[in-house]
Amino acid sequence: MFLALREIKYSKLRFLLISIIMILITWLVFLISGLANGLSSENASSFQHIEATHFIVQPNADKKLNRSRITEDKWVEIQKLSKPGEVTPFGQKMLSIVKQGTDSKVDIAVFATDANGFLAPEVIEGKKLRNDAKNEVVIDQSLRKKGIQIGDWIEDPDTNQKWQVVGFTTGQMYSHSPVVFMNLHDWRSIAMKQTAETTTYYNAISVKMDSSNMNALRSKVKDIDVITKEDALQNIPGYKEEQSTLNMMMVFLFVIASFVQAVFFYVITLQKTSMYGVLKAIGASTAQLTRSLVAQMLVIITLVILCSIGLSYGAQALISSSVPFQLEVRTIALFSGLFFVVSIIGSLLSLYQILKIDAVEAIGRVE
Repeated sequence: MFLALREIKYSKLRFLLISIIMILITWLVFLISGLANGLSSENASSFQHIEATHFIVQPNADKKLNRSRITEDKWVEIQKLSKPGEVTPFGQKMLSIVKQGTDSKVDIAVFATDANGFLAPEVIEGKKLRNDAKNEVVIDQSLRKKGIQIGDWIEDPDTNQKWQVVGFTTGQMYSHSPVVFMNLHDWRSIAMKQTAETTTYYNAISVKMDSSNMNALRSKVKDIDVITKEDALQNIPGYKEEQSTLNMMMVFLFVIASFVQAVFFYVITLQKTSMYGVLKAIGASTAQLTRSLVAQMLVIITLVILCSIGLSYGAQALISSSVPFQLEVRTIALFSGLFFVVSIIGSLLSLYQILKIDAVEAIGRVE
């Protein structure tokens, strides 16, 4: 460690430049990670935290809830074969609404469910959703930014249907739109008006049971398909494509970071071949030289990661109000560990170069 720190102090500019490059790359990885988490939350936080384990959907719906139609008769059949609290209907629709008295449209996702079921939202302010109330909704608190408060009425300008806001929930976003929860009575009205259906339908039946019970239920009901919560999440429109793009960018940045660091230490090792030869000639062991190189790498990558984390949290404080950005401690810890692993792998080439240095040959080499 002493030799490693002395060399870093002696060649400050060289190590400073590579550190700046590595900080920028690592910072970019953390920024993209925060952006990926933020977009994921805005696109699917309502499904990420949902208590359902499975969804019963219409066959040939391609695992997409918005394409599925489950009739009232099918729901009654499923309900009879299940225990209380294991299944509940679920309706979902995208709408554009306005606050009554204004003309500014707001895109929302309507979620309809049993107000006493396991999909009912947790209310942080106001009243809970009720099955016996007409035209009452609980909305995500992000709609406060649109000027909507408890007691206000929101309206669908296409059908002239109106609902009164009675409560706020939080962390409920779907397809980059805030979620508005309503009971099944109001859902039947909106579904039939929007689609001119003559019978009540739901998009899916939410299920909360283990796989064995789910398979048993599936075998008793015809003309249904069963998907997991993860299937439903991955098939939210645009979710998988959005996350795949950002993840691919992070993978390439990891590859770039490993190459940059590997080349840097390899070139430095080649430049110091004669010095390593002299050190070996006066008694320094290969293990000591190897430890020195690894120590340099660990010191640099530790400083790089700490600086990148600090910059990332600074960026979050500046942009989180206008950009979907969300840093998670678990993600930062994972990526920091990966950077250490990538750095160690990248240093193997330099370690091999040290191992094969011959003291006599290295001393006589002209640089």
